[in-house]
Amino acid sequence: MKALITRAQQRQDLTFEEMTVAATQLFEETTPLKEIEDFLIALSQKGETATELAALAKVMQKQALTLNEAPQNYLDNCGTGGDGVGSFNISTTAAFVLAAGDVYVAKHGNRKISSLAGSADTLEELGIHANFTAAELKELLETERLAFIFAPAVHPKLKRIGQVRQKIGKPTIFNLVGPLANPVTLTTQFTGINRTDFVSDYAQVMKLLGRKRGVVVCGAGGLDEASLAGENRLAILEQGHVREVTITPEALGLKTQPLSAIKGGNGKENAQIVCDVLQNKQGAYLDTVLLNAGIAFFAYGSVATIEEGIHKARKIIASGAAYAKLQAVVAYSKEHVKELAQ
Repeated sequence: MKALITRAQQRQDLTFEEMTVAATQLFEETTPLKEIEDFLIALSQKGETATELAALAKVMQKQALTLNEAPQNYLDNCGTGGDGVGSFNISTTAAFVLAAGDVYVAKHGNRKISSLAGSADTLEELGIHANFTAAELKELLETERLAFIFAPAVHPKLKRIGQVRQKIGKPTIFNLVGPLANPVTLTTQFTGINRTDFVSDYAQVMKLLGRKRGVVVCGAGGLDEASLAGENRLAILEQGHVREVTITPEALGLKTQPLSAIKGGNGKENAQIVCDVLQNKQGAYLDTVLLNAGIAFFAYGSVATIEEGIHKARKIIASGAAYAKLQAVVAYSKEHVKELAQ
């Protein structure tokens, strides 16, 4: 491990095989926490490559607990996080819209690492706990088309690394790999990253991992979601090829808004924003969800264009179906808690 740390510190990219060795050691209980910290910092300062990311994702997938889910076209819309913008939980909110629109959403998530409230923090405030068993997650996918998969529950060896990430306090390769390490076999993916230079590379990693379709976005202002603040850079994976496009909110019929208009807060505050959006409260929060859900519907193949996806998302929210989906998942969660108490 020390030799690989030195290579990274010397700004040398690791091969797939070298990163596989390093990633395996990251999860070993005998690896000193200081070495894990040094390695993650060295990778971050060097700049992670697509090869390194793909190797880490494959190691994590092999070590993850499985849900034994039924074959289906599953999508994850989890972003990488770490953009430092402090926005509300955009992809979490959009997940309810997507599931209400007949998309099977297996959303990977975590607690706060470099934000005020991670998806798990906000979901718990909504009444959706993070302790579902694999069987319950599978049931949620089948009955509600939506399961929030709490990363530590399916990646038990992440606990030590999580301690190191908290100490570092800045984005690491684990922010980038999060959406790629979903234990569910994904055919489709929509994710956001905060690195404009890595958008196409990330789409190539999706291809290496077997995704049939995918969209990667780096939002205006460095947001790891599609943004209303200006031009968004997208990489679209379809039919084995990756192409880049740019989109703006105005071109899609949405009003430009500054990043300050979508600021989030703690879990309780973000939970209220989720409820407001799903109950069709107009404003920048709603429009941001419409934009991201619209892109996800396009990635999934539900619509032919992003504009059609936005229209579909708007209709679903206005009909009350998205809020009803939230209530259904909350009810399932509360019933599970009730069963545990008996």
